[in-house]
Amino acid sequence: MTSTTPLLDTVRVPADMRQMSKDELVQLAGELRAETIHAVSVTGGHLGAGLGVVELTVALHAVFDTPRDRLIWDVGHQAYPHKILTGRRDRIRTLRQGGGLSGFTRRAESEYDPFGAAHSSTSISAGLGMAVARDLKQEKHNVICVIGDGAMSAGMAYEAMNNAGSMNSRLIVILNDNDMSIAPPVGAMSAYLARLLSSGTYRGFRSFAKQLAKKLPHFFEDTARRAEEYARGMASGGGTLFEELGFYYVGPIDGHNLEHLLPVLRNVRDADNGPILVHVVTEKGRGFEPAKTAADKCHAVAKFDVITGTQVKSKATAPSYTRVFADSLIEEAERDPSIVAITAAMPSGTGVDLFAERFPDRAFDVGIAEQHAVTFAAGLAAEGLKPFAAIYSTFLQRGYDQVVHDVAIQGLPVRFAIDRAGLVGADGPTHAGAYDLAYLGALPGFVIMAAADEAELKHMVATAAAIDDRPSAFRYPRGEGTGVALPERGEVLPIGRGRIIREGGKVALLSLGGRLAEALLAAEELGALGLPATVADARFAKPLDEDLIRQIVRHHEVVLTLEEGSMGGFGAHVLHFLAREGLLDGGLKIRTLCLPDVFLDHDRPERMYDLAGLNAPQIVEAALTALGGADAGLTAPRRA
Repeated sequence: MTSTTPLLDTVRVPADMRQMSKDELVQLAGELRAETIHAVSVTGGHLGAGLGVVELTVALHAVFDTPRDRLIWDVGHQAYPHKILTGRRDRIRTLRQGGGLSGFTRRAESEYDPFGAAHSSTSISAGLGMAVARDLKQEKHNVICVIGDGAMSAGMAYEAMNNAGSMNSRLIVILNDNDMSIAPPVGAMSAYLARLLSSGTYRGFRSFAKQLAKKLPHFFEDTARRAEEYARGMASGGGTLFEELGFYYVGPIDGHNLEHLLPVLRNVRDADNGPILVHVVTEKGRGFEPAKTAADKCHAVAKFDVITGTQVKSKATAPSYTRVFADSLIEEAERDPSIVAITAAMPSGTGVDLFAERFPDRAFDVGIAEQHAVTFAAGLAAEGLKPFAAIYSTFLQRGYDQVVHDVAIQGLPVRFAIDRAGLVGADGPTHAGAYDLAYLGALPGFVIMAAADEAELKHMVATAAAIDDRPSAFRYPRGEGTGVALPERGEVLPIGRGRIIREGGKVALLSLGGRLAEALLAAEELGALGLPATVADARFAKPLDEDLIRQIVRHHEVVLTLEEGSMGGFGAHVLHFLAREGLLDGGLKIRTLCLPDVFLDHDRPERMYDLAGLNAPQIVEAALTALGGADAGLTAPRRA
């Protein structure tokens, strides 16, 4: 049978591409795009961004000597074509599966991934560090950072560029601009000028002219400088900002035209000094018709039909937690005009897009700028509004100093809606919401809640809206709820008060957040062993329900705390309270079940929670072990 990817079949590593002609590279790009589409149709994952950089990926690996030359992909979700070309094609259909390839770049996975990235806007900082290390070691190789226009909305990118410009270290930044269409300004004339401006001849003449101008009177020097900037500004489509930061700007050029890309990248590769920024314009979702009509250009997809683009999604049996949050916040905002919502470039992921449809003047997407988002919310709160900052747990980490300094110390009532709390499956450790209980729980004055189900989430939205004298946060998992009935209206919960769900005997399971369902299953299994267990929902990680905890430890031999968070979170606060009160002195057997002190690789969520010891069978085993296990004649029942 004739292969549909004959050229791609010959590429095991990028070196295999470097003798190919331009026409062969064009064919290779077409085959690579088809392979990427087919692979993601099998696994699901990020699609649009990768399709937008197919030609750029081919050009970079054809021109540069990777992995000796360091190629850093910002975020990394657009690196699927890169993985196919760098010796991982045979595993590309294991993307985001247990034991398979990561959905992002990862140092441990390949020498072609010099820096792991799943959060945006880190590439230039990392690349500059590598470039300076190269110079200090007196080595000779290139460092190339590919960063998208969205990632350039984060302050960290500009901090890095400002530093790079002042150091004059040889660094190449590719600005992948997929927010504008490929229009005539990015055509043949622009490509010609980009080749000219990036050539060694022009750069040498420009340096000579600058030195000559300095010998002339100030008026002539200033006039020459302005004329050169004007000429380059007209040619480039607006590179003045990057020039002011110290970068030599080239572009914009069509990122899908290898005839334009290859000569410019060769010129940039051969430059003696830097830093240089190449502005490349691409189209997200390029070459896949369904992406052109999708609002998000098929940013993240489930498994899909290659022909129609129809995604295979399981039918939801309950609304997602994100949807419940959005609907609940809208309901609160209908009654309270002071409620506003903030997100950092994740409007659909957090549900703020739905809030924005109803209240367009009260919803704010600040871009990939979590630090700014937090302090912006603090400013809103300082003026008497009720800001809800809806930010994934993993991304809120990026604004932690602002949470401490601008919110907590000032006691401002910013409400943090923390989506993706706990483990998140295919996105792996970079996106796990593992640490918010620990990093927020350390801050005085915070109210921290965790929703056990979607009804509790609705109550917690109402509770946060009512807390007006201090900061608060409520966390909830990714995905569907448990299917419980939703109340007509969220009620304001008494601060720092949990609830007993089920009364039992020797064993008590004190759960915070999304493990409550597993705690109830564990209680059923313990009951079948003749050990009816008490199950309590703490609701609050801070302040603790101290009365509830006292009641539990005084009437139970074994107490297990359960949480979808790291060490140092809810269980640690319970232990600290018990130690302070002397409640550990009487022989209480307490175990704190939390996420293990390792980064758990991507897998199915249920498998990850098995490994973490937080599903019902492991909870039962922990309780029996605490009671004496086999020594006491207790063993967990085997499951088929």
